[in-house]
Amino acid sequence: MQRLPPLSSMEAFLEVARHGTVKAAASELGLSMPALSRRIQTLEHAVGRPLFNRHHHGLKLTETGRQLQDQLGPILDDLRSVLVRAGSPEASLRLHLNVLPLFAQQRLFPRLPALRQQHPELHIDIDTMSHGEARLGEGIDAAIALARAIDPALYAARLDQNKVFPIASRALTDGDRPITVPEQLQRMTILLHREMPETFSEWRQAIGMPYLEPAGVDFFDSGPLILEAAAQGIGVAFMHAHHFDDAQDPRLVRLFDFDVDSSYSYWFVCRPRALRQPAVKLFHDWLLATKI
Repeated sequence: MQRLPPLSSMEAFLEVARHGTVKAAASELGLSMPALSRRIQTLEHAVGRPLFNRHHHGLKLTETGRQLQDQLGPILDDLRSVLVRAGSPEASLRLHLNVLPLFAQQRLFPRLPALRQQHPELHIDIDTMSHGEARLGEGIDAAIALARAIDPALYAARLDQNKVFPIASRALTDGDRPITVPEQLQRMTILLHREMPETFSEWRQAIGMPYLEPAGVDFFDSGPLILEAAAQGIGVAFMHAHHFDDAQDPRLVRLFDFDVDSSYSYWFVCRPRALRQPAVKLFHDWLLATKI
């Protein structure tokens, strides 16, 4: 029977494949570069073919290396899960989830008690930084992203499709110069989420007024802060219908009566092999079944 190469050489290979350089992978694993190189050589000897093409800019996977990365990653993920369950059968499941604050506040957290009742073994670490999908595999297991589309290399499930409309302080419709027509936005500041930068441009195009130019545009990376800024009269926020509905803030009103589809949606996103992790799979299945 052919002996398997050491597990450490497989882990070293996957880290180098992910980082693209021995230096970065060695730092990640806490090894010297020569020690890491020896582990890669051990695996290449066992495979019988080179796994990387070496050049002065770094390393690039050979076709054999690419196939090995695709097949070996899920196997090691499964092995880690097996070892965890064997060492502690009653161990909790832990999910490292990236989610935008407004989705968490309005749609996720109100439903988490039900999830906890169904699966008390599942615990979720929350990360709220933007662009979580770009950090998948680097401390993030899965993300709920707000985007037009997702990198096809990732697994993605669309969670919603929505309308977009302007949201403003009720004072702007009740004052001496109430806002009643879109042309009045030209003296207003528009508030946009950084994850939805084209929302206003798409809206004005959809209503047939591409020439509308506001007094200014302010960008936010926090949905709750955009809504609060709008409620305080700082500007007019362009957000989704459910953002307005779920806020249930009497200080806010919807402006105008245009029915405009948003090109942005919330998505559940993870690396394809991450769905083999029990915590990711459990949360994914619950999220889609709940239809948040």
